[in-house]
Amino acid sequence: MLEKVALVTGAARGIGLATTRLFIEQGWRVAMVDRDGEALVEAADGLNQASPFLYDISIPEQVDEMVSSIVSAFGRIDAVVNNAGVADFGPIETTDFARWKEVMATNLDGTFLVSQACLSALKETRGALVNIASISGLRASTLRVAYGTSKAAVIHLTKQQAAELGEYGIRANCVCPGPVRTKLAMAVHSPEIIASYHDAIPLNRYGSEREIAEVITFLCSDRASYVTGQIIASDGGFESTGVGLPALRT
Repeated sequence: MLEKVALVTGAARGIGLATTRLFIEQGWRVAMVDRDGEALVEAADGLNQASPFLYDISIPEQVDEMVSSIVSAFGRIDAVVNNAGVADFGPIETTDFARWKEVMATNLDGTFLVSQACLSALKETRGALVNIASISGLRASTLRVAYGTSKAAVIHLTKQQAAELGEYGIRANCVCPGPVRTKLAMAVHSPEIIASYHDAIPLNRYGSEREIAEVITFLCSDRASYVTGQIIASDGGFESTGVGLPALRT
């Protein structure tokens, strides 16, 4: 039996890298995609079941070339994890159209482009799409007009994909991470913000990159063979608790 192949975007760090490593533990091969070449090469070093592919998913021509290169290298694609994203936070009045377009180009357009380009390969394997949105796509919050809107659109895109692609055996699901203990989050979250998150999250803590990766790889696996069109918040219960936090308003 041929080893399954996953394409993971934004694979050079964070949730994407954690997902790559977990796929490898589970016997998959992984095409690691990122536009940060230096970080990508460093992340792929020592991962024998993975290969790095330096591409920018917001550029249509690069996406087509990327998928062709991956299929040539691996012969198949069984799962696509659309994880690459741009985080841009700021008040509505200071979010100009250039910032808006930059966020949409990767978070929404890139997810659409990669999914479209992979359809032929996924039809052959009756594979899986997993789009990574955010808790910010499920609940409004201050300072996230572009980011939150892009992730809400990804959630609906996932439902469209599930509705239309099921006849080909392709499953499409969406994971919405809540606060995750990444290096970046810990660098920019003040003690006040961290304490507020802990108070608002029923599990009283941030999640880990590995915990999000566990949900992603499950949805890509045969164990989730009858799961499609689902939006799963991996957030410690944060989505259930209501409005945003005062500490995040500045």
